[in-house]
Formats: sequence, C-alpha cells, structure tokens
Amino acid sequence: MPDPAKAALVRKSKIGVELTDAECDVLADLIEVSDYADGAMVVNEGDVDDTLRVILSGALAVAKSAGGDWVRLNVLTAGDLAGELAFLDARPRYAALVALGPTRVFGLQRAKLESLLDKHPLIVYRVMRGIARFAHEVLHRSSAQTAELTSYIFKTHAKY
Repeated sequence: MPDPAKAALVRKSKIGVELTDAECDVLADLIEVSDYADGAMVVNEGDVDDTLRVILSGALAVAKSAGGDWVRLNVLTAGDLAGELAFLDARPRYAALVALGPTRVFGLQRAKLESLLDKHPLIVYRVMRGIARFAHEVLHRSSAQTAELTSYIFKTHAKY
C-alpha cells in the first residue's frame, strides 16, 4: 500500500515533476527518508555510493578533506539533489556530504530505480529526465559564476 506522505515528497521533488500521482505512489515505495544531526557525515569522500538524495529540509555541505580540515565547496539546500552523478555512474564520491544543522533527505538507490525498468520504464525515464534537468541547472549556474568571475578579473586587471 502506497504511503501518501512519501508520495507527496516525491511529487514535490525535482525527480517527481513529470510523474503522475500513480507513478509517485510507485516511486514512494522505493524511497527511504533519513534524518541527520548537525555535523553528521552522510557520505564520505571516496565512497562508492549509489543513492540519489533529495534534500527535504536543512542543508548538506559538499566538502573536501584538505590537510585535516574540511573545505566547503558548496551548500545544498531544500529541493536540491545530492549525489546525482555518483548515482548515475557509480564512481567514488569526489567530495563528502555533511549535514549542516538538522537535515532531512529522502534517498533512492539505483538498484531500486532499475527494478522498475521492466514494469514501469516511463517512471525511470522521467526520473532520469529530472536528474538531467537538475544537472543542467548546476552547469548553467556554474557557467554564469565563471563568466562573472572572469569579467571581474578582467575589469580589475587581477588586482584585489
């Protein structure tokens, strides 16, 4: 029996945008909701992790270890996806995910999504489109920031 609360979480997420209510019910049976305390390590740098995470509340720091300290590369907040590339290509994590304050996420393991291929290929396709849209947003934002930084450096002749 579908969990209406989980189905609502899927429906509101970036991977549920194109899904019907019935498709959200199917996907809801596959997700797991997790809560993390401030500072909790969600995924370690270098781990092979096949879970796509959708941040429901709170925030996750994307961080790299540098000489015993952590360097924060980015902060992901409610609505963002985390681990989308590792979910797709099964490579080791480039960076760790660390909870910043109390954080709630739902996770979807790749094998569980792939289990839908025979009976519900359209769900898999639509989820993958959602992941691709999110990755496109990240690339677009990164390109805009690079252009802005390049313009700043050019205008100031690289002077602080």
